[in-house]
Amino acid sequence: MNVRLYNSNALRVIALVVAGWSLTGCVGTAPDSRMDEVAVDVPKAWSESREAQRGVDQDWIARFGDKQLQALVKDAERANPDLRAAAARVMVAEKQAVAAGAGRRPLANLTVDGNRAKRNFIGFPIGGPGAGVATQTSNVFGLSFDVQWELDVWGRIRAGESAAVARAEAAAADYQAARVSLAAQVAKTYFGILEARMQVRTSREALEILKDTEEVVRQRFRSGQGDPGNVGGQLRLAMSDVEAAKADLAESEQRLEVLSRQLESLLGNYPNKRVLGDRDLPELKAVPPAGLPSELLQRRPDVLAAERRFAASGKSVSEAKRAIFPQIRLTGAGGTSTDVLNQLLNSDFGVWNLAGGIVQPILAGGQIRAAYDERLAREQEALAGLQRTVLDAFLEVENALANERWLRRREEATTRAFELAYEADQEARRAFRDGVGSILAVFESQRRMIGERRRQTAVRLLRLQNRIDLHLALGGDY
Repeated sequence: MNVRLYNSNALRVIALVVAGWSLTGCVGTAPDSRMDEVAVDVPKAWSESREAQRGVDQDWIARFGDKQLQALVKDAERANPDLRAAAARVMVAEKQAVAAGAGRRPLANLTVDGNRAKRNFIGFPIGGPGAGVATQTSNVFGLSFDVQWELDVWGRIRAGESAAVARAEAAAADYQAARVSLAAQVAKTYFGILEARMQVRTSREALEILKDTEEVVRQRFRSGQGDPGNVGGQLRLAMSDVEAAKADLAESEQRLEVLSRQLESLLGNYPNKRVLGDRDLPELKAVPPAGLPSELLQRRPDVLAAERRFAASGKSVSEAKRAIFPQIRLTGAGGTSTDVLNQLLNSDFGVWNLAGGIVQPILAGGQIRAAYDERLAREQEALAGLQRTVLDAFLEVENALANERWLRRREEATTRAFELAYEADQEARRAFRDGVGSILAVFESQRRMIGERRRQTAVRLLRLQNRIDLHLALGGDY
């Protein structure tokens, strides 16, 4: 059986797994959903969203309008070792489900054997000394077809098989969660690289500006303009600003290098420094539709995986409960047995046997009861885990929606702050050139302008990262 694991959402992946099994008839039925047993009040609408309640964006990577990002995500999906491991776990769980249902079907074996033996008869025939020992050589050839079958009267095997199918569906949902999480990591790292490159550019521009200011102050110091002690202090401040700018540049370049290596690792490559096209962070479009809170429980792969594990635990409880009932086994064999090989298919030499048995557990030292109680406890653990996953999912959506509003306000404020700081710097420089301003005002305006430019770029990155978090929280695909 082949399961298509790429370019599909969580429900499609799970459907393909189940459909493949159904067509081949190799596994049983998955348990019904138990999502309604989660004791969580689901609101009719998100408290932080006034957006249209239409379907969630299923192509969010493309919405950023960056072809290079789309190509990087595809590369990561093909080569990332963590994603390959998640795909392998789906296959493992699928085969375990097949194996779990094997006991529900007859086990048949075809056996062909042959035996040649020599026997000695001591004392026969009766004779005197030197009469020798009588011997006999015989051949026995056999052909048999054996069948063993445990009748699953109480549904114990079916329950175990159904639990295994649910665990396989959980593994498929885990794969989908890993897939979209990988895309998010690639996108965040990619945008981090673009932001770091913009910060490097800002640092270099700031360094040149501060060097020019230092040179102006140095010329004043050499020409003896102003109080020597005062100008000397101003020169040291200018030199300090230059060195601080060098430190900022080194920090930005370091971060750029670290993120570049991190991206290569996500792509499954040796962590070299990848050189990406020189571009700025993209502008964000409108907030994606949030859909309805109730729809989230059927869309997020981590919630689907947790629900499937809860359903599997319930079937495991049923399996353990039915272990106290008797096991009914049937065996049968038929074939031929002859001393001549060419008579092996002759029905005149046919042999057969049929047998049946019932095994009823009587004393097991409390093992059966302990196994049942253990699985009951694991079912409660799985239910609590599902509730926690559901609550975390709602929390992530509400936080991401709220952050959209706050980060938008922060970006608007930092953009305006940078514009004002730039204008103030221009005025301080003009006043200083005209001899009516202070060099200290120039120092302060430069620091303020550079700082606001850095903050503006950083907030733009935060908005992009939060938008990615929002897509993930809503269970969007790409």
